[in-house]
Amino acid sequence: MKQDVRPRAERKREVENDGIERVTFSFYKYVKIADPKALQEELYERWGALGCFGRIYVAKEGINAQMNCPKKHWDQFDAYMKSKSEFAGIPYKIAVEEGNAVSFYKLTIKVKDKIVADGLDDDSFDVTNTGAYLTAKEMNEYIDDPDAVVIDMRNIYEAEVGHFEGAICPDVDTFREELAKTPETLKVHKNKKVALYCTGGIRCEKASAWLKHNGFENVKHLKGGIIDYKHQVEREGLENKFKGKNFVFDERLGERIGEEIISYCHLCSKNKSDTHHHCKNKACHVLFLGCEDCMEKKKGYCSYKCMTFDRLPKKVQKMLTHNNFKHKPEQFKKHRMKSKFKIGA
Repeated sequence: MKQDVRPRAERKREVENDGIERVTFSFYKYVKIADPKALQEELYERWGALGCFGRIYVAKEGINAQMNCPKKHWDQFDAYMKSKSEFAGIPYKIAVEEGNAVSFYKLTIKVKDKIVADGLDDDSFDVTNTGAYLTAKEMNEYIDDPDAVVIDMRNIYEAEVGHFEGAICPDVDTFREELAKTPETLKVHKNKKVALYCTGGIRCEKASAWLKHNGFENVKHLKGGIIDYKHQVEREGLENKFKGKNFVFDERLGERIGEEIISYCHLCSKNKSDTHHHCKNKACHVLFLGCEDCMEKKKGYCSYKCMTFDRLPKKVQKMLTHNNFKHKPEQFKKHRMKSKFKIGA
């Protein structure tokens, strides 16, 4: 199938106005895939024909997908998945809410060395020796148990807008960095029960095996992650112990789990906000939290500097971006700003 190479804005307008109702979901599976390149081509043909969009990683170790499918083609999609021995029985994590934005506008399938960038040498430990799963009910019990510790296996900008009560939220920007730090971070809790959680469960699969390899004997992780936790809570009438919003890696940038807003605007640090934005200055494009007042004042930019830069003639922008931004990114690209988020709060 020929890939859609049209400008992003054009694709976005088309999908927003096509009137097609879509199901947003994610799934992963660690399973041996003999020829990832051949599977990539097959998925482009089959899923492209169904009008699916998303970001999918395929590797010899398995598949990791975040995507959407037209609701009218869901049964066809599901039938295809069940027809593949590699994917039979794979659980889908259906989005908690679709939000105002369509989650994906393009189908992107990449062949990777790993389905999650973790920086680990898989030959150095038993990656199949993972921790047992926790249900939502059991997760709530861990949160209330003083002899248990709960750790967020996501990046700090994800935990900043939403996390479980009392969870340890390491100040890291990548999963690779968190895996390197977690054994040391948790060493004082080595004799406690450990519960891990992440967005949909995939990061915890590897993290639980890594911690067990590092001597943590009682490690479990939340099955289906935060997404499935929310569904279980609603189905079973449980107390929701997740505070705030669940960050998602698509156009929605988040879905509401708890009603409270626990983070603050990065621009003024005064008003509460858990709405992420990308700076309109394409040379910056930094991800930040912005309240309504600051977004109105700065017109969608993260700073007046970026606003001014974006008003310069394109020729001048190109020269400045090449000479200043590319080699001295601190002049235009802001580092992620810290809000009034307290680790472990």
